This record gives sequence, C-alpha cells and structure tokens, in this order.
Amino acid sequence: MFGLGRRGRGSRQDEAGASENADMADAATGDESGLGPYDLSELPEGDDMERLDLGSVRLPIPEGSQLQVEVDPAGPVRAVHLVTQVGRLTISAFAAPRSAELWPEVRDELAEQLRRDGAKVGQQDGEWGPELVADSPRAALRFVGIDGPRWMVRGVAAGPGESAEACSKLLYTVLDNTVVVRGDDPLPVRTPLPIELPESIARHIQQSQNGEQQA
Repeated sequence: MFGLGRRGRGSRQDEAGASENADMADAATGDESGLGPYDLSELPEGDDMERLDLGSVRLPIPEGSQLQVEVDPAGPVRAVHLVTQVGRLTISAFAAPRSAELWPEVRDELAEQLRRDGAKVGQQDGEWGPELVADSPRAALRFVGIDGPRWMVRGVAAGPGESAEACSKLLYTVLDNTVVVRGDDPLPVRTPLPIELPESIARHIQQSQNGEQQA
C-alpha cells in the first residue's frame, strides 16, 4: 500500500452544520461546479484545474490528502484511494451500456451485499439521485453512482461516523471535478476502466516492493 451526457440531478441534501473539516473541499478544488463528473469530450474549454492523471480518471486532490494505492499481486492496480482528514475517498470508473443506466442495478446489488455483511443500509436522495448510506462496525459509508456516456463512476466515502457529513461533502466536490477518459475500445459492461499510475508513483511502489522482498 502506498501512503448519455450527464443525467439530470436531484437536490443535494441539506449540508448545514457540517464540520469545519468540510471546508477543505472548497480549498482543494474551488467552488463546486455542480457539472461533473465530465467525460473528457465534455470538459469545458479553458479548464486548467490540476488533477492527478490515472489514465481512465483524472482526480482533483484535496489539500492535505495522501494517496493510497491497492495493487493486485499479479500487477494491475486495483484501486486508488484518497486518504483525507475526514475519511477515505475512492473513485472508480466502469464500462457501461451506451443507452441504459448501470448504477440502479449496481446500487441494489451493493445494498444486498452490505446487508449480508451486517451493515445497516439506507438510501438518500443526493446530487446525482439515489445514493446508498451504510453503517458498519468499521466505518460510516456513502456510495454515489453517476452514469455517463458508456461509463459509470462510483464514488465511496468511508470514515468515522462523526465526520461522515464532511467526508460526504468532500466526495461530492471531488466527483464534481473528476474527468473520465473512457476510450474507444469495446469493453464488457462493468469492466473496471484501467488505472495507470504516474511514473513517479509507480517507481515508488516498485522500490517499496523490492525493499520488502529483500527484507
């Protein structure tokens, strides 16, 4: 570990009284645009926001956060997490149908799996429509799904219950400013879009793995 067009939206739930930690969202990415995530082809002209390029997704990095990379033993990167002061954020992109939404189906399956794992699961209307919230013994969780042109983005906020609201707000801001690079290759529905690490990060991970093997 290393330390079809956008859909119409519902109203975001009331965020009054959020923790001061939530202010880091605005400091990290500026005012929330309410327009993202963007397909690369839809990125507004003149957009010069600094983002971490992970191949299939480009993410704004909240100030003070750390990158945590989950690597499959066989080599591919499974996931990249943003560890922040208020919790951990995970943004993943998947291949989706051209003319149908994938998130409603995935949302129902996630809810069933979470309940089997003993979590208390509910649904709330959020910025992009229905979201899942879950309380588990390990963390308070929020799952947000957005269907785009031939892709679906899933965002997950995980952290202590006392910072759940701030963590959710930060997740919304990161999603608002995420860019998806789907590519033209035909892929089976639900296939995770490949993550490509910047060379400096990949080199750091390789050095860490080599050190562990030598030890």
